[in-house]
Amino acid sequence: MAGVVVCHGSAVVRERLVVTSIGVPALTPVRAAAGVDELVSLARRIPPTIVLLDAHLPAPGSTEAIRRLRAVAPGAAVVLLASPDDGAALDRALALGARGFLAPDVGRPELSAVAAHILASPVLAASNGRPAAVDVPSPAVGHDADGAGRPVRTLSPVAVDDARDPQEPVVPVPTGVATGAALTKREIEVLVGMSNGRSNAQIGAELFLSEDTVKTHARRLFRKLGAKDRAQAVAIGLRRGLIR
Repeated sequence: MAGVVVCHGSAVVRERLVVTSIGVPALTPVRAAAGVDELVSLARRIPPTIVLLDAHLPAPGSTEAIRRLRAVAPGAAVVLLASPDDGAALDRALALGARGFLAPDVGRPELSAVAAHILASPVLAASNGRPAAVDVPSPAVGHDADGAGRPVRTLSPVAVDDARDPQEPVVPVPTGVATGAALTKREIEVLVGMSNGRSNAQIGAELFLSEDTVKTHARRLFRKLGAKDRAQAVAIGLRRGLIR
């Protein structure tokens, strides 16, 4: 285990997170980086187990940081430092394999719980060294009315699509939540293929479908999810709990 790297553009926040991380056994040793180049340099020398990454990192930004980090430390678990309002940044980070997000003012108990959760969870190299995204429980993320911590990702429901193939089952609908667009089992399989970095041709080969049929399923799931492209579709799928 090679500890944690705290990468944040604010020296004040960075230093506070370093102090918070010190004393958490799962996060030892603690290193800090002010930007992408420094993060990559540290990770290249000694790959970290966990990276706490500023969602608003100065250019080239957090998205590029994750991409470059994957090349030098594919096993590192990236946790974004963001607020629930940072929807676009969270979508991009989750699509690239981030494990979840924490508030920048996270305390030591919450950080300890997150570190223990990540280390206890299997980090699967789904594709190109990207770990599969998992829920990161932490009271810092938010609280229900009874004070219980919510997971990073929330489940959004699915509803029946009248245009679907009647022979194709839909994903079960979680209860107690608002309705949204349904994905069929086949569309979920295509979405999983996308999340694993597969091309349409590769997905078709795995599912014994033509490439054109895969494209049709892709167009339908994009429309249902309100996604513009693959990355956004995967991010939405992760946040809704449709894929893991």
